[in-house]
Amino acid sequence: MALSGWELLGLVFAGVLVVESLPPLLGTARWRHTLSEVLRLSDGQVRFFALLALLLGAALSTWALA
Repeated sequence: MALSGWELLGLVFAGVLVVESLPPLLGTARWRHTLSEVLRLSDGQVRFFALLALLLGAALSTWALA
């Protein structure tokens, strides 16, 4: 079954929502603690980790589609 670009984008977005909802659902106390630690980071540190996640995601996407 071939998916159109928009269908694939919707499926990926739905998957992200499911994965992102699991930590606060299954480990609320740990999730709160982790979030409070993230809030203590400087803007530069947050940007660095966001850039790292973006590059890792792009590399994995490229690898998966190759």
